[in-house]
Formats: sequence, structure tokens, C-alpha cells
Amino acid sequence: MPRPHPSGPRNRLLAALTAEDFARLGPHLEPVTLEIRQILVSADRPITHAVFFEEGLASLIADTGEGRVEVGLVGYEGMIGVPLLLGTDRTPHTGMVQAEGTALRIEAAALSAALEASARLRRVLGRYVQSLIVQVGQTVYANADQTIEGRLARWILMTQDRLCRDELPLTHEFMATMLGVRRPGVTTALHILEGAGLVRARRGRVTVLDREGLTECAGGGYGPAEAEYERLIGEG
Repeated sequence: MPRPHPSGPRNRLLAALTAEDFARLGPHLEPVTLEIRQILVSADRPITHAVFFEEGLASLIADTGEGRVEVGLVGYEGMIGVPLLLGTDRTPHTGMVQAEGTALRIEAAALSAALEASARLRRVLGRYVQSLIVQVGQTVYANADQTIEGRLARWILMTQDRLCRDELPLTHEFMATMLGVRRPGVTTALHILEGAGLVRARRGRVTVLDREGLTECAGGGYGPAEAEYERLIGEG
């Protein structure tokens, strides 16, 4: 997943906008620092801001009767607050920061006004909605059809894509949430990936050693959503 040009916005959605559409948002974009475990969107509560990531990572989390499960992952390629693009101000999912970083946020009313004013802006951000739908669909497929280690390999690859480094801040708690399993399941899956020489796990850190091997392990769970994003945003 390539970085935008350093002279432009670091968020890929903002970088994909025309100069005119970026100018609609620019005066309303506020730089913010993202802290780990910070809640950006609370389930079933009004969304006050959309957050365009520059660095860092956030999870879209579903709270179930059996605990929390990650259904989506967002980094510098995307934004938190997608329901605002669809004309609603809330969602049953929580948006929580999983790796600290920086972002640009905009008040919901200002974003809505810009969307009303520009069909081109609606099209670009609407294509991101489509790519996120595909990502969530791939999560459903992976959870239904793949082994725990295959699912973990997929999330590690997705995390590396968004943080752009080999050493990743992945705790057992975070990985359990990603996979919707208990911590012993995470431990077993990590041991399998380590035994295959794909990663090295230390306390609170996972280092990618063999990205190609992880991709093979992830099977069809990894790739389609990433290709769809590039088709819609990278080439759009």
C-alpha cells in the first residue's frame, strides 16, 4: 500500500481529492494526536467528527454477547466516521485507536456541508465505503472458512500495510479481539506462525519476517479487499 506524496496530505483519501474538493475540507481539518485505546466513535452515540488518519491504527469493533470482535481496520488509507458519508450519525460499532498516531478531524456538520456541495467529493469518499464493505466481507469469509493462524496472518498483513513497518504493536489482547477468540487460541496461532519462520513474537510486539509466507498462510482472506481499494482509490 503506497504512501501519498510527502508534499500532499498523508491520508490517502484526502490525497485522492481534487484541489478544489480538498479546499472545501481544508479550513475545517483539525490536527489531532491519537492515543492508544482512545474511542473515536462510540456505539449507538452521535458521531461528532470524521477522523482521517495520517499515522496510527484503529479498529471497528462489534460488541457481542461473547465479547468484542474486530470487524474492520483503518489506517492512513481511510477514515473513521463512515456513517456520516451515508447520511446517518451513528453506528452499532465502536471505533477505537489500537496504535498511536496522528490524524485530521472534521466536524460532522462541516463534512456534510462539503458533501452536499460536491458530487466529486461524494464519489471519492463513497468509493472508500465500497472498499470497506469488501474488507468487512473478507473478514466474514476468513472467520467462517479459515484456521485461526490463517486469520491471524491476514490481520498481521493488514496491520503492516497501515503502519508501514515490520515491527508491529500487537498485544495478545488486541489479537484476541481481532480474531474473536480467547487468548490461548492467539498463543497457539502465534506459535504456529513462529514455528514456520513467518513472524517473531515478543511481549507486545510481533515482527514480520516473511511477508510472502504470511500471504500464503492467509490464503484468499488477504488480497481481494486490498485490490479493491487500489482499484477504487489508488486508480480512481
